[in-house]
Amino acid sequence: TICNMENIDPVGVHTGDSIVVAPSQTLADKEHQMLRTSALNIITELNITGGCNVQYALHPDSFEYCVIEVNPRVSRSSALASKATGYPIAKVAAKIALGYTLDEIPNAITKTTFSSYEPTLDYCVVKLPRLPFDKFISAKRTLTTQMKATGEVMSICDNFEGALMKAIRSLEQHVDSLLSYDFSALDKERLLEQLEVVDDRRIWVIAEAIRKGISYDEIYRITRIDRWFIDKIVSLVKMEQILQKGNLTIPVLREAKRMEFPDYLIARLSGTTEDAVKKLRLANGIIPAYRMVDTCAAEFKASTPYYYSVYGGENEVEETNAKKKVLVLGSGPIRIGQGIEFDFCSVHCTWAFEKEGYETIIVNNNPETVSTDFDIADKLYFEPLTPEDVEAIVNLEKPDGAVVQFGGQTAIKLTEALMKMGVPILGTSAENVDAAEDRELFDEILEKCGIPRPKGGTVFTAEEAKKVANELGYPVLVRPSYVLGGQGMQIAIGDHDIEEFIGIINRIAQDHPILVDKYLVGKEIEVDAVCDGEDILIPGIMEHI
Repeated sequence: TICNMENIDPVGVHTGDSIVVAPSQTLADKEHQMLRTSALNIITELNITGGCNVQYALHPDSFEYCVIEVNPRVSRSSALASKATGYPIAKVAAKIALGYTLDEIPNAITKTTFSSYEPTLDYCVVKLPRLPFDKFISAKRTLTTQMKATGEVMSICDNFEGALMKAIRSLEQHVDSLLSYDFSALDKERLLEQLEVVDDRRIWVIAEAIRKGISYDEIYRITRIDRWFIDKIVSLVKMEQILQKGNLTIPVLREAKRMEFPDYLIARLSGTTEDAVKKLRLANGIIPAYRMVDTCAAEFKASTPYYYSVYGGENEVEETNAKKKVLVLGSGPIRIGQGIEFDFCSVHCTWAFEKEGYETIIVNNNPETVSTDFDIADKLYFEPLTPEDVEAIVNLEKPDGAVVQFGGQTAIKLTEALMKMGVPILGTSAENVDAAEDRELFDEILEKCGIPRPKGGTVFTAEEAKKVANELGYPVLVRPSYVLGGQGMQIAIGDHDIEEFIGIINRIAQDHPILVDKYLVGKEIEVDAVCDGEDILIPGIMEHI
């Protein structure tokens, strides 16, 4: 067996929409061995040759269990298990199909053991689903047996709390902690009612229930989420409360970082600045160390550089200075408007740099992608794509340049932060990216070139938006800047629409201005171009039917 994984949500939520942890955290050895033996019996009796995924429902208070389903193929869970363990299930299954046996297929990570060795994990992996409710604001958020997630993120840490905090900030949905969805206005009675609701915000509701003094037993009775996980959420809530007291001592800072609280969150909770937290952290040597995913809990030496960060412990990254280094930023979780096409580009970009003699380093957090296969780049960092997480990698690796144009809006948003770190942006410069994204700068360029455009303006408030909309005449297009795939884009036909949309857009846009344009009815054409700084090639012109 390769990997046992546990859904934090009880049976009734599709596994693709559930928070998943690996290895299982709440099973005793007897339960683990019982299910492992059952899985081996199933795969033997079905005479399956290759990969197989077995899903169980286990009674929480007895040893009674039943099989939910068997997938006699590589599944979404197989991809997650592969990334969680470093064991390439699909690759091994393909070799088995060619007639090889497990003890003839070398372990790709250790290079000294064989695929017949079962992986051992000395770390904790958390998967969070990427649900589309930031795009479909009015959609029903309830989670059932029908999958709603468009993608997922995975994080690795040496403790569950740290892995959960990493996964939360990897979602790119303007959430960074268990405070991000605010249920503080609910009294105890309404909070208990909210706990009954099975949706994507449930762990945030549990956190608020803990703050309000609702007992473990009551939370468990309503949610059926194991007390072990509730206890871990309690640990995170307690750390929030310690930080809110404002006395940021070195031991408190060290423990907060062990739990993967980012600097800006520590600053916000403790009433100081992010710079002050960062200086205090660096002055006391509180920096992340990078450990290797090796499939064997360090029993054998691993040769594949597949890393995750922890606070505390020794750095396992080998120094390499022989070649020039390039940092390739991935596109994070799959969502509407930013999908697997960006991963395709990231992988081909990595291969192109490799052919030119560069050492390639990929940073990404999506287990469903090819870029997070451990043999695509010279080094893989499975980390959140945030300025702080990327800066720690930059400080360690000191890349000669970074590529941001193949990671969708996720990578583009890190351009300014990379420039501040002193990392040259390869390809289109940060200034030119800004000129395309910033409405006022872009308008100046269009004016200079004599190119027509829809009339419009940039605003920050609902009142400003209504004023511009009335000057232009309804209908108008209202949307945030620096987003992809039409996220937050709305057509307003009156002032009442502006009032409704601005609040939604502000949650997405945050510090960036909101664009209000005259809505045009007409044919849409797309032109794709490639430029080397002098010559321009247009490989295709597309018309929208």
